[in-house]
Amino acid sequence: MDGIAVISGFGIGAIVGMTGVGGGSLMTPLLIGVFKLHPAVAIGTDLWFAGLTKTGGAWAHHRHGHVDYRIAGRMLAGSIPAALATIALMHFTGITKGWAAALTFSLGIALLLTAVVVAYKKTWLALGLRLERWLPEARQRRLTVAAGVLLGVLVSLSSIGAGAVGATLILLLYPRLPAARLVGTDIAHAVPLTLVAGIGHATLGHVEWGLLTALLVGSLPGIWLGARLTKALPEVWVRTLLCASLVTAGLKVIH
Repeated sequence: MDGIAVISGFGIGAIVGMTGVGGGSLMTPLLIGVFKLHPAVAIGTDLWFAGLTKTGGAWAHHRHGHVDYRIAGRMLAGSIPAALATIALMHFTGITKGWAAALTFSLGIALLLTAVVVAYKKTWLALGLRLERWLPEARQRRLTVAAGVLLGVLVSLSSIGAGAVGATLILLLYPRLPAARLVGTDIAHAVPLTLVAGIGHATLGHVEWGLLTALLVGSLPGIWLGARLTKALPEVWVRTLLCASLVTAGLKVIH
């Protein structure tokens, strides 16, 4: 088992434990930059990593009643068909150099978008409250499905977006949703989406299973430690470091 992979999984797990985001955002560029995986293989491997590591969290939130299945269902109504359509397009066209370039570019954009989301977390709540008057039930429902479509495409192309971006979209559309239910609903939506997209990438041969196992072994104690460190480190420090890492990785991937 690759020791570097275990250590990498531990580091990513610690970041996830401290911030609640950053796993997929940092794992894919790590797989490309350090482990030299093809972008498509890195994305497929990360999708499985994200889906498996978040499954336990989704179950815990379900047990505590922190999942709004009405919202999660609406998002899945858009994200799952979008993910399947994206994977089908990749099957139909084949993974060419053009697709590799598209995957890399979408990854870079997703990283920069996630950095903006993390940096201006409080701003999205205020914006959501302002938009509330223009969102009657019918429009809110349609926009939730549309948000799911956006996430389905973004996650399938880059493995990024189901966490921080998904939570932000839910916050904009449902600004009065309690924080615990926001997080629980976001994770409950992310698990089936990442696993469906991951299965799609696996059918294309885009998963490095041995490396995935090593990363998972390291991530479990990392998540536990990160959760404990959350109480000791100021949130602004953690958020600043995470944003800097996301911007650096995004610019590097695009260039």
